[in-house]
Amino acid sequence: MLLNEELFAQGVDFLAERDEHLAEVVQTYGRPPLWVREPGFPTLVYIILEQQVSLASAKAAFDRLNAAVRPLTPVRFLKLTDAELLRIGFSRQKTLYTRLLAESLARRHFDLRYLHDLHDDSARKMLIAFKGIGRWTADIYLLSALRRPDIWPIGDLALATAVQEVKRLRKRPSPEKLEALSAPWRPWRAVAARLFWYAYLSKRGLKSSTVSL
Repeated sequence: MLLNEELFAQGVDFLAERDEHLAEVVQTYGRPPLWVREPGFPTLVYIILEQQVSLASAKAAFDRLNAAVRPLTPVRFLKLTDAELLRIGFSRQKTLYTRLLAESLARRHFDLRYLHDLHDDSARKMLIAFKGIGRWTADIYLLSALRRPDIWPIGDLALATAVQEVKRLRKRPSPEKLEALSAPWRPWRAVAARLFWYAYLSKRGLKSSTVSL
């Protein structure tokens, strides 16, 4: 199932009816946008760039990459040298990760379109088979690009902080605790994540399509 505006609205209503704290988010801040990204190689590279850095620096690096390579395809990406990628904003590790991904796609060893027909767990496993793509990166891709309705990115620190704040917990929940807390929000946990992120952003006077790390 692909989240669209109609299904997203259903999910928000479902969660607001069953969770008083999420109902407060909607009452206080309104409905969040259905933040989505375009499926494909550029988006996955962007999410890799977002690993463990600020959103602003990741966006600046991605903008420089788009300015250097148009259109951004695996084959064109592989023409960039390590020095060029470093100037764009890629660390040595992220250069390796994105090169390995681009090489696999360019040689047609893998096609991201395969993921569309797989269940969440199978799609996640296929993504994290790539070096440098962990649970968080895979989950954000599944949530935002493939619009899966029940993805819950337990490794996202902003999400954990938002859950702590909205649910009035004494401390930020661990990934394991975050997983346990999410049970009542099935099968709309990706909608719940957007509600929590929206509360996090709105409380801080920010407006962004994603919050993370």
